[in-house]
Amino acid sequence: MPKKSVHIVPSCGGGWNVKKSGAQRASVHTDKKVDAVKMGRVISQRSGSELVIHGKDGKIQRSDSHGNDPCPPKDKK
Repeated sequence: MPKKSVHIVPSCGGGWNVKKSGAQRASVHTDKKVDAVKMGRVISQRSGSELVIHGKDGKIQRSDSHGNDPCPPKDKK
């Protein structure tokens, strides 16, 4: 089963979209990236999935896990 994730991606019409993996349409559209990250984090935490934040070029900048992380940091064991 593929891992669930929520992506923050730039919108082709300007602004930022919050999209769940596999979805064709955005769950949320915002003008500012910081607002999209806040909304995406809430959605990701509620669904226990990973938050993946992309830059304007589409490359992944960072990700945060909000579920059952298969590779937790060593200090969290």
